[in-house]
Amino acid sequence: MSQHSIQDKVVLIAGGAKNLGGLIARDLAAHGARAVAVHYNSTASRAAADATVAAIEQAGARAVALQGDLSTAPAVEKLFADTVAAVGRPDIAINTVGKVLKKPMLEISEAEYDEMSAVNAKSAFFFLKEAGRHVNDGGKICTLVTSLLGAFTPFYASYAGTKAPVEHFTRAAAKEFGARGISVTAVGPGPMDTPFFYGQEGADAVAYHKTAAALSPFSRTGLTDIEDVVPFIRHLVSDGWWITGQTILINGGYTTK
Repeated sequence: MSQHSIQDKVVLIAGGAKNLGGLIARDLAAHGARAVAVHYNSTASRAAADATVAAIEQAGARAVALQGDLSTAPAVEKLFADTVAAVGRPDIAINTVGKVLKKPMLEISEAEYDEMSAVNAKSAFFFLKEAGRHVNDGGKICTLVTSLLGAFTPFYASYAGTKAPVEHFTRAAAKEFGARGISVTAVGPGPMDTPFFYGQEGADAVAYHKTAAALSPFSRTGLTDIEDVVPFIRHLVSDGWWITGQTILINGGYTTK
């Protein structure tokens, strides 16, 4: 099944500058990707994107950093067009873009809801749409969701609620793109030990999540180590191509479905 390897493939990673996306970008380059397009959202992430590009090039692959706020369809269209122009049509497209808001439902404004929906659901829909248009036959598409899809918890209604549609988008895309040999999956890590997690959590919540026995039977810290997630994503976008239409919670038992 050499055609399903990472070797000599072109990769696009939305949100690929840092945290899990950045580690995925580095990992796929180390496993033989020919080129990686690293998307970042704003100038605040530019330095991280440049560092990731440098690491990819050091691994022997081509790399390019592409900026864009993917909360509109034209921005997603431009990202794919820029990727094709810079490094060629992608074989692998991975979307790690997301925004978390921890807040009681009674306090969430319409503007906050609209922003969460645009970042977590709308951008994912149009990423899948453009991936379906641009990814080569036999390609792989993977989107990051959240293990909170398997949780019964307060305060994450706008986060988990706007990630939940992506599970259904994934099924539809897998069915519609399957005739071209394209697999489509979604991965839901648990709370990850990165700035993405800490930005919304108070000291008490951080302490609770780091109580390993309360959350994961495996984790020493109670949080998901992104290094434990990357090999699964690498598998899904290579030899694991036979898995499609699935949402997989990779979280050490933090939640189940």
